[in-house]
Amino acid sequence: MSKICQITGKKAQTGNNVAHSNLRTKRKFNVNLFTKRFYWVEQDTWISLNVSAAGLRLINKIGVDAAIKNAAQKGYIFS
Repeated sequence: MSKICQITGKKAQTGNNVAHSNLRTKRKFNVNLFTKRFYWVEQDTWISLNVSAAGLRLINKIGVDAAIKNAAQKGYIFS
């Protein structure tokens, strides 16, 4: 399972841990992902999506149908 939100397309970013002595070591900033099941009324099925917290807010705001259509149009949904 890749750490990519299927609604917003967010993925892990890289950066540095910076110590008090200003030494820098590489680290990852992961996305706040959840595996959620949604009932898709248009298809009359349950679907399982890897969704970030921002993706959940977007689904609550515009609905599952519109969010899936936007994500498919932008190429974020892979299956």
